[in-house]
Amino acid sequence: MASTLEDARSIDHFFSAPSGRTDRWRDLHAIARFWAKGAQPKQAVGAALDELGAMEEFHAFPGGELIAALRERLKNEDANGFLALAKRISLAIITGNYKHDSKEWQAVDLSLAEPVDVLPATLGEGAVHRPYFEMLTVTPAPAGRWPSMAAEFRRLRRAEDTFVYEAILVGSLEDAICAAVLNPDIAAVAIYEGFALRSAHDAPVLRSVLAAQQPLLDKVDEADLALRLAAGLKAIRPELDIYLLSDRRVEKLAGDPRAAMIRRVMYQIEEPLELHLSVLEGIKARFETPFFDNLKLYAQRPIATFHALPIARGKSVFRSPWIRDMGQFYGINLFLAESSATTGGLDSLLEPTGNIKRSQEMAARAFGAEHVFFVTNGTSTSNKMVLQALIAPGDIVILDRNCHKSHHYGLVLSGAQPFYVEAFPMVEFSMYGAVPLRTIKKALLDLEAEGRLDRVKMVDLTNCTFDGHIYNTRRVMEECLAIKPDLIFLWDEAWFGFARWSPFLRPRTAMGAAADIEAWLRDPASVVQYERQRKELGGKPSIDKLLDTRLVPDPRAVRLRVYQTNSTHKSMSAIRQGSMVLVKDVDFNKVEAQFHEAVFTHASTSPNQQLIASLDVARRQMELEGYGLVMNAIEVALDIRREVAIHPLISKYFRIVGADGMVPKEYRSSGFVDFLAPDTRWDDQLRSMREDEFCLDPTRMTLVCGTAGFDGTSFKGLLAAQYNIQVNKTSRNSVLLQSNINNTRSDVALLISVLLKISNEIEARLQRGGEAEQKAFAARVHSLMNEVPDLPDFSHFHDAFRGDAGETTPEGDIRSAFFAAYAEKQCEYLRIDSPDCDRRIDKGPALISASFVIPYPPGFPILVPGQVVTHETITFMRKLDVKEIHGYEKAKGLKLLKPDALISKKSHVTGNGRKKSQAA
Repeated sequence: MASTLEDARSIDHFFSAPSGRTDRWRDLHAIARFWAKGAQPKQAVGAALDELGAMEEFHAFPGGELIAALRERLKNEDANGFLALAKRISLAIITGNYKHDSKEWQAVDLSLAEPVDVLPATLGEGAVHRPYFEMLTVTPAPAGRWPSMAAEFRRLRRAEDTFVYEAILVGSLEDAICAAVLNPDIAAVAIYEGFALRSAHDAPVLRSVLAAQQPLLDKVDEADLALRLAAGLKAIRPELDIYLLSDRRVEKLAGDPRAAMIRRVMYQIEEPLELHLSVLEGIKARFETPFFDNLKLYAQRPIATFHALPIARGKSVFRSPWIRDMGQFYGINLFLAESSATTGGLDSLLEPTGNIKRSQEMAARAFGAEHVFFVTNGTSTSNKMVLQALIAPGDIVILDRNCHKSHHYGLVLSGAQPFYVEAFPMVEFSMYGAVPLRTIKKALLDLEAEGRLDRVKMVDLTNCTFDGHIYNTRRVMEECLAIKPDLIFLWDEAWFGFARWSPFLRPRTAMGAAADIEAWLRDPASVVQYERQRKELGGKPSIDKLLDTRLVPDPRAVRLRVYQTNSTHKSMSAIRQGSMVLVKDVDFNKVEAQFHEAVFTHASTSPNQQLIASLDVARRQMELEGYGLVMNAIEVALDIRREVAIHPLISKYFRIVGADGMVPKEYRSSGFVDFLAPDTRWDDQLRSMREDEFCLDPTRMTLVCGTAGFDGTSFKGLLAAQYNIQVNKTSRNSVLLQSNINNTRSDVALLISVLLKISNEIEARLQRGGEAEQKAFAARVHSLMNEVPDLPDFSHFHDAFRGDAGETTPEGDIRSAFFAAYAEKQCEYLRIDSPDCDRRIDKGPALISASFVIPYPPGFPILVPGQVVTHETITFMRKLDVKEIHGYEKAKGLKLLKPDALISKKSHVTGNGRKKSQAA
């Protein structure tokens, strides 16, 4: 049955395009099998073949020859022949065999086939497999000539080529856009001028894809169609190499500023071999991994080591009768590639001048940054590097109180004053969301009202949050820059690095938003837009007026300074602790020296070679196949959401919280409810991504387990111990599921089967136990889902640690409070179950935290050094049923600063840390 337009626009239908394609081929195979048995009519087979439709034209395999062969066998009623060929095509698509086996492309029976040079698999005897990709070719040539054009590209292949590709030919801008969106194997695009604008197809799924690209299709100048297409393709998939072939004056065209995104402009009637070689060279430029390539060569050399790393070369391991098993487990190359040297083909991570420097430059290109720094001890260290490099004692940082502890410790080290802003609470799940923009703006405006705006150096936020809340990063930066045009932004995107390779998520990344703002600043219309708003606001608008207005910055005053930290190991194929710092800072030349000092301070002088190599390789993988991998991760997540929601028994005890449950309505101006809500289309999600203050990362799934009688910690343990399923974050009544580029549909099947088994066990237990068991279960669920503690907001810093803070603003000197606790005689302990705890909160002297107190879950500091302890915090701690609370010793209690120590501290606290920053 043909898909309707609404079906085609459903979110899961779109993101399942790759696996949906394999499903349709499997369906064709199944129907052909019934036809061969006489259980299905020929017409049903024809309808299933038609269902493959126009989308198959955007893939090189199976190609026109095999499709024609299928139709011929259908016409001749050769049921067994049709079945055999459909089965072979289906299997080749599922396994990817067609990418390296030339015989798969032939219509003849494989048992009779002679090898032909269609897709040679190797470079020669004993050579390795050549990576395969597809090249989209946009041409004005009539469709009848396309097979011969594809054959011409095939004949250009040479034995010495490192890669092999097949050409996909389309004749319009619309078809080119659809192909780039739907086919993740496309890695290069050749555009021949003169092609059409509109597609000849009217397939619903293609219309839905194009609906999301409508701005690209509006007001198109036919004379600039090729450049418009190139820009559109780059906006969707910036990693693509684009080649423009023209019969006009190519010299003039190459000089057009709009052609900057094109890798090469060529005269289209020249030798096609030049295009072929250029395409392969472009792929090679992304395939190259300078450090990893050199590390492999280094491991092959016979080297004697006289440095302090006995494990290098592996002799101490493989010659030992006691630890040889470690060598057998990890393999010889791990040890051959170890060294403490920075010469002989290697490089220094602290001061790279060779292949590490080149690897970092390639990563900057891939991630859309100006600079990238590799970090081998995690994003915790990356955050501290950025804070130390850019922030000095006395500076004020607008900081999400619920961010990762590394940010708080970074401020302790730098001596800056945190101005804590609160995220919206999600009390039902004992977690926080993200910080509303209105809250951030009010912090800046309050500081401006007190004459302290010059002290504010940075806004520091987590994007996306652990639970999947994504900021409208561009809007946040633009409105903050409208208040203070030289603000620095640090976006902790530890969990969001993969988003660069999704055209839907990319605009919400720090680098994606910075690129959009950069383009807006260059547009003369930006000044007009700013001046119009300035006139509308008048001379001295009130704070309320500014809070209610979507502010426009003055493009002539803005200094765009954006930093993004990225846990590459959390969402890409890097070894654990592999991280990157991404920089797009117009003033980086002024802070570069101190940034390097911060690197020297925090980076190990013995960085792990394998970690550096894995960062290099992770970048390569994402540039060459990241688009398809991320699309698959989203599809996996949507599959899980759908299967949990529709299963009659699983949905009785478990549910995945929708966007409406994770993001309050006031932050969803688009009206978006959830990914798989009835009548929701995937372009609704795109509108949410464009417009809403917060949207939800589809790969993050909050699975409620409290309705099954499990708290998050025990359910996490059950999944790991009994079912070999690992999850990370938990809350009082939920666990967080994350899909990533590693997951497969088999993983989905395992998860669903386990949830079903647990649900069946609950059902059986309730039936066996009768009314008593059912009441106990209901009470347990009620406790987990309804008797949840209120989440404590940040109270305030004690006056002893306020220094010269403003009258109405809450910033404080966290560094002095932190180090005050180093003198044990200045500290005391108090158990939270002690009667003295409540009495002192009510009557004094005040309880002042001497340390960070961080329960897991939820994993954010409920107390920081120098903070006044309140009833809300103590009540929350008393209701916590978690085993792990960092900074709290159950036997001794809270570590507090003594009142007399606070009095002495107050007398000299202003001496250190109140100097105006000259650093950034």
